[in-house]
Amino acid sequence: MDGERSPKKALLDRALRLFQEAYEHQMSGEMDQAAALYRASIGLFPTAEAHTFLAWTYSFQGRLEEAIRECQKAIEVDPEFGNPYNDIGAYLIEQGKHSEAVPWFERALRAGRYDSYHFPWYNLGRAHAAMDCYGRALECFREALAIAPEYTPAAEAARSARLKIH
Repeated sequence: MDGERSPKKALLDRALRLFQEAYEHQMSGEMDQAAALYRASIGLFPTAEAHTFLAWTYSFQGRLEEAIRECQKAIEVDPEFGNPYNDIGAYLIEQGKHSEAVPWFERALRAGRYDSYHFPWYNLGRAHAAMDCYGRALECFREALAIAPEYTPAAEAARSARLKIH
């Protein structure tokens, strides 16, 4: 059995190194190199993270449909990983598809593996605000702030939503 794990572990280790290198290129603004390295990482050992970060790279390049498809692949690999649900919703907001975005944020909030639940709460609020549902938007922004009190975009959005209600 150890013989079966060793090649798999070696592939995973190589894939993770490529993922890290891709991330460094992405953070340096080198999106084409980042995308190529994320694809190479996925080719060795597909992970939800690599698909999600490839999607993020595509979104920076304005390739939102491809970004959404990569997030869907991430969900297939690990349905409990919350980031791709939130990211699909964010890409839909960028496309002006606010009502279509809502269920994606709700799924992100139910995901079992997610470190930043304030993001889908904030984005859900953004979607509701864009649909002129300011009361619901304010509730969402408050939820985001309950999780991350220093998250300035949620605080600013909450102030804006309050002004539109009163």
